Order: sequence, then structure tokens, then C-alpha cells
Amino acid sequence: MSDELIKLSALAARDLLIAGEVSSVELVEAAAARLAIVEPQLNAVPTLCLDRAMEQARAADAARRTGRASLLGGLPIVVKDNNDVAGVRNTGGTSIFRDRISTESDRTVALMEANGAITLGKSNLSELGGAQTTNSVHGTTRNPYDSRLTCGGSSGGAAVALATGEAWLAHGNDYGGSLRIPAAFCNVTGLRPTPGRVPRKRLADPFDTIAVEGPMARDVADLALFFDAMTGYDPGDVLTAPSGERPFLDAAQAPRKPARIAISADLGLLPIEEPIRQALAELAALLEKSGVAVAHSAPDVAGAMDAFRVLRGEAFYATFEPLLDTHRAMFPAPVLADLLRGRDQPGHAIVAANRHRSELYRRAVDCLDEHDFLICPATQAMPFAVETLFPTVVEGRPMQDYVDWISITAIWSLTGLPAIAIPIGFSREGLPIGIQILSHARREADLFRLAAWIERELALPKTPIDPR
Repeated sequence: MSDELIKLSALAARDLLIAGEVSSVELVEAAAARLAIVEPQLNAVPTLCLDRAMEQARAADAARRTGRASLLGGLPIVVKDNNDVAGVRNTGGTSIFRDRISTESDRTVALMEANGAITLGKSNLSELGGAQTTNSVHGTTRNPYDSRLTCGGSSGGAAVALATGEAWLAHGNDYGGSLRIPAAFCNVTGLRPTPGRVPRKRLADPFDTIAVEGPMARDVADLALFFDAMTGYDPGDVLTAPSGERPFLDAAQAPRKPARIAISADLGLLPIEEPIRQALAELAALLEKSGVAVAHSAPDVAGAMDAFRVLRGEAFYATFEPLLDTHRAMFPAPVLADLLRGRDQPGHAIVAANRHRSELYRRAVDCLDEHDFLICPATQAMPFAVETLFPTVVEGRPMQDYVDWISITAIWSLTGLPAIAIPIGFSREGLPIGIQILSHARREADLFRLAAWIERELALPKTPIDPR
């Protein structure tokens, strides 16, 4: 029975819960059995809290019996290991916080659990930044499609847990691509929402609009269901606001072909590996054959990564400056370089970066005014060797640092525009390929409708896989 349960979509499992045909306790037991099989091979969820999850499951089952059903109904999820879950270890993937236990759940987690999520454990992540899921506390997470390769990051453990059926939904967060890159590498979906949609954990800078929390799932409907359970107003996050919108699940269940769209494989300047270019070209052909007006164009993004590095340095230094003197040796070299950039860069560099960011945003809005959506790859490279922190060369072009190869996601983080990542196919070697779709701020419903239409047309497999 447990094998059949893990194959269910999150929406199907939720509906069975509400109908009383399956219990939350049974789902936790099924997930625990699956975790026991997958974890020794892939290391996606290194911190488990199954006793806590079972207590939550019993409470959810009791609540349903008295007619108090929640949005998720008692559905097991995993939470990224840089958010607080009450009573559970929160390492942030760094030896600095190796033994930290959260005394209470943060705002993001509290809202998810209030809406019926049951936390199975903490998913693995990169060490303080980066797009490869490895750290000095929990080690490395491997790609389920080829365990010799990386799953991407930093929400890599979340993507692997979904792809292998360890959980029905997964929480993540995104600064430079952390929800989108692992989704593309693992054949799952992820949403980087508009800042303010999802209440965030306590940040060093509560006014920051680059860091966001968001959902991951195996398909678009599940992603929308989870997004509904994550959104809302919270007085502790100044960016949030009340919303009277219809459930995002309604949008995901009403696929809509777009009238017009812009597509760009490389944004006019980035190196992109050939399997990704080919998959995107095939998607463009499908759209054109379906009657969509496809424009092969994108906003000018020259200089955007220079601005990203400046603002990333500023943010990292603001966050970690209190720890720099006492724990300097524990910071990975690339992250330390970001911190020192933030410490030492002149004020005019920050002014110029913010000016460039504003101009990029306006150009992106102009593009979306004309084309409604922009589609581009979610990664520039295919999954690479798990021992490699980042590819030093992409399509013959040297990468100058550990964020250069994620330019195609980091650039859009600057704009604050929402981006949904979905699979569009596989390479000849059977490795997943994904795209990101952008639209205007707060138009996540439109993204769900379009993503659901593409998902329906491509009909890619969504059933959990065994590690290979």
C-alpha cells in the first residue's frame, strides 16, 4: 500500500485525506518507508523528525473526524534546512550552526503547518550559498536520474525528495535560482513568487526583495495547491498584503494557451549547452504550431550580473558580518569572497547596481507588456559531476566565479518578477531539462495557467523514480 501512496500526486493524496479514504498517519508511514530506501543512496533529507510528524498526523486525523479539515488536510512535506521548525535542528548547511535547534517555527513554516502541512524533516542545501547541494554538516545530495551528478541547488534536497517520492510537496527558497535550478535538474516544478506573496522567515534585511520563499512539487497543480497554503498576509513581513484572489489551484486546473510569448535561449549573451538549446527550440516549435505568436527576443541584460554580485555582497555582509570575525574559517571560500566584497565595495558601486537593477526591471516590464510572458532556460548547463562545486567552463566560456553559471536565473531575481520552473524534456542521456517562465508581478495565476497548458501538451512523466 505504501508504494501506491507515494505514487499519488499531492492533490490526489489531499483529496483522499478529505474523503477519509486514507489517513495522515498512513501517509507519514509511507513516506518514512520511502525515506529509509532512498536516503542512503541520495542524502536528500538528512534531518528527520518523524516522531513529531506522527504527532501532527494523529492530530490532523482527529481534526478531520470532527469536520475541521485544513487546506492540505495533513499532507507530509519537507522543509529546507535553513528555516525554523520548532524542536528540530536547523543547520543552514554550515558548521557554524551545526548544533542549532529551533525553539519555534518561523512564519513561513508556521503558516504551512497551520494550513495542514506535516513536516517530515529538513531537506539538504548548499553551504550558505551556491547552486550545488553540498555542505560541511550533511555532505552531498545526489541527482536521482544519475547519482554521479549534482541535483543543483540550493534547494536540491527538496527537488530530490519530490522526484523520488519521499514527500508529496517541498518547501524551498530562492535568491539567485535556488527554486528553479534544482527543479530543472530533477524533473519537478518550482515557483519563485513575487516578493510579498509568501511570508518569510526573519531576515537581516526585512525590506529585501531578492530573497523569497516558495513551493516545489512534481506537477503544476500540486505546485499551485502548495502555493495556496503558503500565501497570505503576515504582520511580521512588511512586504505581505491581504489578497482576495481566487485559489491558485483554480488557475492550474484551467490550462490556457497564450496568445503571444517571447522566447530566448541565451538572453543574447549567455553560454547555454546544446541539449538545453535544442529542447527550447522544440518547445518554441510546439508553441508556433499551436498558433502562439512567438517572438525570439529578450530584454537587454548586459551588466546585470555585475549588479547582482554587488547587491549579493551587500546582503551577505549584512547577514553574516556578526559572525565574520569569530567564524571566518568556517565560511566557504566563494561565500567569504562575497562577504568581503560587501564589506569593501565603495558606495558608488551600490548606487550603480541599484540604478542598473531599476533599469533592468523597466526593460523587463516593457518586454512583458509586449509579449505577456518570457520563456528561457532554467539552467545554462546540464547536471554535472557531484564532486564539482560549479562548472568552470560552459560551452567553451570560462566561468569567473560560482554564480556565473547561474546568470540566467540570478538576473531575473533582481527584477522581483515571478518565475515558474517546469520540465520540458530530457537529454539523450535521460537527464531532465527545464525552463523558467516569467510574467508581470503578482500574475502567478497566469503563470500557472500557461505552465499547466505546456505540461498537458508535453505529457512528461511525473511518477516518482528510483535512484539510478
